[in-house]
Amino acid sequence: MAHHKSALKRIRQNEKKRDHNKYYAKTTRNAIKSLRNAADKAEAEKLYPEVASMIDKLAKKNIIHKNKAANLKSKLAVQVNQQ
Repeated sequence: MAHHKSALKRIRQNEKKRDHNKYYAKTTRNAIKSLRNAADKAEAEKLYPEVASMIDKLAKKNIIHKNKAANLKSKLAVQVNQQ
């Protein structure tokens, strides 16, 4: 267990940030899943910009790697265009 005040504060901050990051990552994963399960092309085309924006925000905040974000967006774009 940490003994310094600054170390205790850092532990609190890290836990809070971890919960925050976990929430947004899970929300984005759910949005990706709903886009992949979209019934028709019109619905998928409507959802794609929102999901791509969510992915970009995660990459910008280093919650996911920028290359992973690019791969996700690319694969989703291909899927939307093939519907």
